[in-house]
Amino acid sequence: MKSDSVQLMPAIDAVAESKGVPVMRLLAGLKNIRVWCALLLSVCVLAPLMMMVTISLNPDEEQIMISMGTIKAFIPHVLSLENYREIWGDPNQPFARYLFNTLFIVFTTVFLSIIVNSSAAFALAWGEGRYRKIVIGAVVALLAIPGESLALPQLLMVSKMGIIDSYEVQILPFIGNAMSLFLFYQFFTKIPKDLIDAAKVDGVSLFKTYLYIGLPISKPVIATVAILQFLEFWNSYLWPVMVTRGPEYRPLSVAMSAYFGSNQAYWGNIMAFAVSMAIPVIIFFLFIQRHFVQSITGSAVKG
Repeated sequence: MKSDSVQLMPAIDAVAESKGVPVMRLLAGLKNIRVWCALLLSVCVLAPLMMMVTISLNPDEEQIMISMGTIKAFIPHVLSLENYREIWGDPNQPFARYLFNTLFIVFTTVFLSIIVNSSAAFALAWGEGRYRKIVIGAVVALLAIPGESLALPQLLMVSKMGIIDSYEVQILPFIGNAMSLFLFYQFFTKIPKDLIDAAKVDGVSLFKTYLYIGLPISKPVIATVAILQFLEFWNSYLWPVMVTRGPEYRPLSVAMSAYFGSNQAYWGNIMAFAVSMAIPVIIFFLFIQRHFVQSITGSAVKG
């Protein structure tokens, strides 16, 4: 057998020389096309960010208006933090207060949402009950309903409760989240049944099973839910603008609109505000990106 394989090698080499080289060239060409497409996509994604940062560092509003929409908008002519000093020190728009409001609302909502939705999902996945499948079906149906369509009924409810213009009105309606519950449910159903049965045999309650087994191994899906909800609440505009009346409870997303409502839009200040608003999101993502990548790549639960 070894001698036969040795005799076949020259024939294989001959075929590779006659047909393999064009194929390799074609594959190399396709690889180059993929590289160029990736570079083009990267430029399309990064170009607005580059322009935003460049304009935020330019204190000359007239020069900004002249270069807007041209390649000059990407070239930093003057580097200055004047725009940042203006938005952070504006007494009419207290940036520090808006930032505190946003951080408090977002982190509180995300934390409570993870606790409530993960515990509910674990109960639906491994609890006893005849109507668990019906509840999951209702959760899936809720995913098809746009959140904006519920804004008016929710506004009427919170108005009757008397919590307009408060932190509660921006937190309580969003603790329960259908998408988060469904993601946790899908994750918990993949836990080996033997692991849950062993806990039952040892007399461990369902809540303790969730607390000591389900929650510790769900870090990847927790990171995914945290990032998705962090971005959703950080960029939320419609609900906060409906339920807040002043800067005391107003988040950054609503405060930024004040710069567009004036007679003249100062793009340097607007871009500085946008950059300042994006920095906490980047820091948050870098903090939990490892768990997020694990979730995306489909890390499995090991029994």
